[in-house]
This record gives sequence, structure tokens and C-alpha cells, in this order.
Amino acid sequence: MRKKKVDIITLGCSKNLVDSEQLIKQLEAVGYEVSHDPEKPDGDIAVINTCGFIGDAKEESINMILEFAQAKEEGELEKLFVMGCLSERYLQELAIEIPQVDKFYGKFNWKELLAELGEAYQEELRNERSLTTPSHYAYIKISEGCDRKCSYCAIPIITGRHKSRPIEEIVEEVKHLVSQGVKEFQIIAQELTYYGIDLYKKQMLPELVERIADVPGVEWIRLHYAYPAHFPEDLFRVMRERDNVCKYMDIALQHVSDNMLTKMRRHVTKQQTYDLIERFRKEVPGIHLRTTLMVGHPGETEKDFEELKEFVRKARFDRMGAFAYSEEEGTYAAKAYEDNIPDEIKQARLSELMDIQQGISGELSAEKVGKSFKVIIDRVEGDYYVARTEFDSPEVDPEVLIKRSEGELNIGEFYEVNVFDADDFDLYAVL
Repeated sequence: MRKKKVDIITLGCSKNLVDSEQLIKQLEAVGYEVSHDPEKPDGDIAVINTCGFIGDAKEESINMILEFAQAKEEGELEKLFVMGCLSERYLQELAIEIPQVDKFYGKFNWKELLAELGEAYQEELRNERSLTTPSHYAYIKISEGCDRKCSYCAIPIITGRHKSRPIEEIVEEVKHLVSQGVKEFQIIAQELTYYGIDLYKKQMLPELVERIADVPGVEWIRLHYAYPAHFPEDLFRVMRERDNVCKYMDIALQHVSDNMLTKMRRHVTKQQTYDLIERFRKEVPGIHLRTTLMVGHPGETEKDFEELKEFVRKARFDRMGAFAYSEEEGTYAAKAYEDNIPDEIKQARLSELMDIQQGISGELSAEKVGKSFKVIIDRVEGDYYVARTEFDSPEVDPEVLIKRSEGELNIGEFYEVNVFDADDFDLYAVL
């Protein structure tokens, strides 16, 4: 009997992607044919892994569910399942509003989806997954949940308390992926710096990173989503001493004015923020910092916003994203503050902030012209090989473009290149 085809659509962050990859592995192990984010879905069964972080992400998830619900009504789909963060948060409401969905699962009980298909979850495959990324890099989720209580954030409501994975289990997963050809690892969590406190009663991120760095075949390790308060200082030494730990840190700072940091419940001050950035650059020469900032949180005054702009100009982040506050029900901000800043002001502030950063990004890219870098080749696109340096994370950061006329290059291999040109976002290089 022909096993059915399953389309899995992943929305939101790389942490969701890891969950989808684990589900794909389980389905393939029992004979299902699985497509991930296909251009044109054509499976008998569809699974949508949703995001519920902010308003735009929730809207995208709901629109995707409705699109597939219509396909099911029109007979193009036999079964439709929904999992992930949006489903975790609004499971009962969604089941009433969109009855075409056969079943909704939360973020953690997606294993029951296999039972719905008449299959058993295979425990021996719990640390294995079918990669949806290019075969040379993978995301490693080291914990789930968050104990921080930032005013605006619904993540703790969705994911619950912070729960670290044991070091041995993570290292075994890394070894297994290296045996499959993975060279580059993006270490991810809702909050990296809290890692280990629940299991080992102390911050263990530096030790974990060293253990991963010791695995033969691990070429690059990159760290995502750190928290500024109580930063584990031994990590500076690890990043400085270990050649395969990228000089890259993704640390979400959100704001800089003391007024806003207090309202946001960030447990850090303006001076501590500036000091941390200075410490990074002193302790880890050449480090590239990525951050995320927020505008329009309730209570943000023009003075607060001016401080934020000055911060962006002074800090000169190598990579920066920003978003406008959206009220999330159940959060501290939704209960304690009125969402009193008009959308047009939020969007104007967002545009102004990103314009400042675009100029800085252009200047920092221009400084790389004439310099040599080690890059990894991700893919071919048109006339170019598309590559990244150690300072560039997949999907979110600038890329290095190398003309295909340079010669035959291999996807997933490292090369030395010279940068000869740059724009605000990308570098152009020759071998």
C-alpha cells in the first residue's frame, strides 16, 4: 500500500524548524514521503507549524491555516493538522473558528500527531532529524522555555519555564550531525545565557560551547538569542580562545533608556548595556554584534526614542533588527499599561531607526573592501555563488556573492576570498 505524502510548512523561528525536522524524521522512518515548505503543496496530508510571537506572525499563521483549510474543503487535501506556538496558545479558540482542521496540537505534544496517523513515536530517534537546511549547517536547540518576565513578551506564556537539555545529549546530537556532514552549528534557545541553571544550578553556556567545540569536525559555532543581564563572563574567554567559535553574538537588547528598560522589566540599565558592548569588543577583538530593538512600547517618550537613536549611532551594531510593539494578551504590559502610542508613530520610529542602521551597515560593509575572509558556500543563485563569513548567520545576515565564472565551487565547502565591492547588505568577492 502506498504511503501518503505529507507537506510540512514551518512558520516563525529556527526553534520551530527544529521541531519540524524531528517530525519529518519520525514520518520518514515509517515510510511517509515528506516535503518541507514546498513551492506548491501536493501532499495528502498537511501539517502547519505555527508562530504566535507577535501580531504579524500570528496573522501569517492564521492566513496559512485558512489557505489550507480552503484546499481541504475543495477536496485537494485529506487531512490538515496544526501545531506550534499559535496552536499552543489559542488551541480551543482555533478549533472552534477553523473546524476544517482535523486536529490542533500545541508546541510540545506534536508527537501525538503520529498516533493520529496510526504510527508510534520512536524514542530511539528523539535526537535525530531530517535537515531542511543545506546539509552543511544545522540549528541546535539547547533549551526550551524562558524564565524571564519581560513586559511585552508572550514566549513564557507559550513555552513555560526554562528547561535545559543535558550537555551529554546535546554533544551526542552534534556528533551525529557531524557524521552526516554538518560543519556549522547555530546554537539557539529562547534565552541562551540561562542555560544550565535548572539542571546544574549555574550558568553552563561557556562549558557547553567548549564541549561542542571539542567535537572533531565542528568548524563553526554561532550563538543566538542571549540576554544582557548577568551575562556569563567566561564566554568571552571561550569565544576569544576557540577558533571554531565564531566571533558573533546575537544579543537582544530591546532598548537603552532607563525609563524603558524599567518599564520593559529587563533588569539591566543603560550604563550596564553600554559597558557590556564595550566589554564584548575589548575581550573578543573583531566580534560582530547582532541585536534586536523595539519601538513603541507603552510609555516610550520622544526623549526615550532620541536616546535609542543615539545608542544605535554610538554602538554601531554590525547587524540590527527592530520591530514595533504589539500588545500581546496575558503579558505584563497588556495588563499594566495602555497601548497608547499610535501605529503611525510606531512605524515612523521604526523606519527612522532602520534608516540610521542602514547607513551604519553600509559603512561597516565598505570597511571590508580589500580584506580577505574565510567563507562557506551556501547555494548557487543566478550568476553567483552565495556564501557567508563567520560573521553572517543564515537567512538573517548579509551574504558574500562570488561570480560563477570564478570557477567550480562546492556547496558546503570553505574558501578564502578577497572582497572587492560592497553595498548596504552584501559583499562581492573573488577567490
